Amino acid sequence: METIEGRNPVMEALKAGRKISKILLESNIERHGIVDQIIQQAKSGNVQVEFVDRNTLERQCSTGVNQGVVAFAAPKKLLELEDLLEISRKKEEKPFYLLLDGIEDPHNLGAILRTAEATGIHGVVIRERRAAGITPAVIKASAGAVEYVPVAQVNNISQAIIRLKKNNVWVIGIDMAGTVEYTKVDYTLPTAIVIGGEGKGLSDLAARRCDTLAVIPMVGRISSLNASVAAAVVMYEALRQRGRYQPSLM
Repeated sequence: METIEGRNPVMEALKAGRKISKILLESNIERHGIVDQIIQQAKSGNVQVEFVDRNTLERQCSTGVNQGVVAFAAPKKLLELEDLLEISRKKEEKPFYLLLDGIEDPHNLGAILRTAEATGIHGVVIRERRAAGITPAVIKASAGAVEYVPVAQVNNISQAIIRLKKNNVWVIGIDMAGTVEYTKVDYTLPTAIVIGGEGKGLSDLAARRCDTLAVIPMVGRISSLNASVAAAVVMYEALRQRGRYQPSLM
């Protein structure tokens, strides 16, 4: 079992049907709003709820920010790359993936998963080694989005790129050495976006495997964006081009 810490992450895990064995609530927590929803959702799903003192709750936590709520749940199931391709086929949509080439900061990974869920990404691919996994800190940072985003774990990102290209997926690496502005890329094609690790960017091999390298233009003095911000900028451009967002008319 793993811990899910925080009100929104626990609520989303319940709503998504994650197998949860027990939820701990701080004994003096105010039982209204989302806390009341958690209690009601747990009851309807026959999930045990236990009220404990703050020290008992803190001993179960690793993130340091639990908001008085901790759940014990089955680990999130990680997929294979082929599973993501099947998800796209079932959606009857052109593939739309995000590959992370060595994101190590759990807060960055959580933020990326949150944006991936918001922009309709079919699946996120992470590295098995020298990269953040799906930890309690990542789940907390994603605000529960991790429950809805398919995540595949692979040994090698460059090999994953090759496999995607064999399935007619256009692979775009985001890099300061890119030769085309990211807004000029056609994301309406079957697309995989590759984001490099913090401070390192894309590995040389992954960069060479990409069909094209695109750059996010910058005019300030800082040489690069935070990895989660760069990923968000590109994912939202892809969403705009794909026309899935239809703003309501006032």
